[in-house]
Amino acid sequence: MKMRSALLGLATLAMPHGARAAADAGAAKDILMRSVAYKTVQGEGQVPRLAAYYASVLKSAGFADADIVITPMGETATLTATIQGSDPKLKPMGLIGHMDVVAANRADWTRDPFVPVEENGYIFGRGSEDNKYDVAMMVATMAQLKKEGWKPRRSVILILSGDEETDMVTTKALADRFKGLELLLNGDGGGGLLNEAGEPVLYQLQAGEKSYADYEFAFTDAGGHSSAPTPGNPIYRMAKAIDRIAAYQFPPMRNELTKASLALSADRIGGEVGQAMKRYAETGDAAAAELLTTRPEFVGQVRTTCVATMVQAGHALNALPQSAKVSVNCRIFPGVSIEDVKTQLEKVVGDPSATVKTLGDPLASDASPLRADVMKAVRDAVTARSPDITVMPGMSAGATDSLYFRALGVPSYGVSSLFMKAEDGFAHGLNERVPVAGIRESLEQWDRVVRALAK
Repeated sequence: MKMRSALLGLATLAMPHGARAAADAGAAKDILMRSVAYKTVQGEGQVPRLAAYYASVLKSAGFADADIVITPMGETATLTATIQGSDPKLKPMGLIGHMDVVAANRADWTRDPFVPVEENGYIFGRGSEDNKYDVAMMVATMAQLKKEGWKPRRSVILILSGDEETDMVTTKALADRFKGLELLLNGDGGGGLLNEAGEPVLYQLQAGEKSYADYEFAFTDAGGHSSAPTPGNPIYRMAKAIDRIAAYQFPPMRNELTKASLALSADRIGGEVGQAMKRYAETGDAAAAELLTTRPEFVGQVRTTCVATMVQAGHALNALPQSAKVSVNCRIFPGVSIEDVKTQLEKVVGDPSATVKTLGDPLASDASPLRADVMKAVRDAVTARSPDITVMPGMSAGATDSLYFRALGVPSYGVSSLFMKAEDGFAHGLNERVPVAGIRESLEQWDRVVRALAK
């Protein structure tokens, strides 16, 4: 469920070729293309088959059967693979990604979404970006480290979920199982973008995500004949509620992630917006927050947002409605509880006759601390690809597997190795694709980060 920050919409990378990673670039590309061919959409039952394929790659590199665990969960599955550390006193670190993908309609695509094609410097196929690119890089990196006989002090565990795009049942199970990790590196978050000139600009390390929650406001009435209107019309009451929600803004909020990312991006953005970013990062200036809120690419960095997304009402054209309900989707700032947002929305709507409920079982989590060791490892790996690039922390508006780990206190960081042009980002969309040219550099990045944090 990759969400690339608009603050990074300028970047590209081209990196020196590391000898170790270069030897495996072809193999990593093969893993990626084979991965795309598995139709790991919910209901297809293909995730266990993909997990078995990854297991075969790892076993060929020297992993013992006991080091690899595939756990079936209904029609999906999880996979874990461990390189044992030499110091049992050190808590292990995890590398996480997801094997499942969102659905794709063949009739809408230029190519079959599950027949990987390399064309014009890209690999096309559903899931190529989200998230099979970095999963393939992690699998290839773990295989290479095992082949070399690498002996880290800290155990390293590859963790692959099977339903991140849908129910996240496997994610929750994995978080419960590995809640004792020292830290988690997520290939489905952060990363960089390529600008049109192919010049490196920014890399984002994702250290926080906004929580996702849906709320439903329901209004009822006895109804009756449409020729005799009553003041209790549920549609009118619902419309008033929607207007009040639309007019309300949650208070501006900042954390170390948003302050750092806005400050680092302000000069590059420039103009009135850049000045507002700088003021808000430094002082929390209310006027600056209001200006940033008018820009859809920045509003998610400033406050909790809620928006009406679905309505259902009425039962006949010539009858007064007996019911009406609206679903409200919220993206909640880290550290704010699901229940607090529900309470505030109830106050905003101000209709005690409305029945309000939280849909599903949403989970809130706070941002991860900006650990010096993680920042240094990622900065060193990224600047090895491009010495002048700016590495900055950031917060994404969408959720990934990290959500469940952060909620259990595991510091989690999105450190995708994928760099793309802004116009090439088609995750969840038509003709999803990733550039081939960065594979060798991606392998080198993962190799450097894993070695640095597990030594």
